[in-house]
Amino acid sequence: MKKDNVIKEKSFSFAIEIVGLYKYLTETKREFVMSRQLLKSGTSIGANVREAEFAQSKSDFINKMSISLKEANEADYWLELLYITNYIDERTHKEFKIKSTEILKLLVSIVKSSKG
Repeated sequence: MKKDNVIKEKSFSFAIEIVGLYKYLTETKREFVMSRQLLKSGTSIGANVREAEFAQSKSDFINKMSISLKEANEADYWLELLYITNYIDERTHKEFKIKSTEILKLLVSIVKSSKG
């Protein structure tokens, strides 16, 4: 039986939701700069998690997961900025904040345990 990869699943699901938010922001709110940054960082999390799956070494794995962590932190920044500048409402911000915080916590744990 295959073991579940929680970070892989959550980061992919997050990326899908980020794409949806990007579409909303560009089509409805006509916001193109911050939304593009969010799209890049929010989808990069899962891409780097996927790269880490086939890392060439432990240090390569840690590096890829650390990049994922940085991208998750950046996505969190753009979500906050979009909320503060009234491009997304409080409900949307809270929903994404819960998910981004969960991903950040998972990635911090993975990086720390991999280094230790």
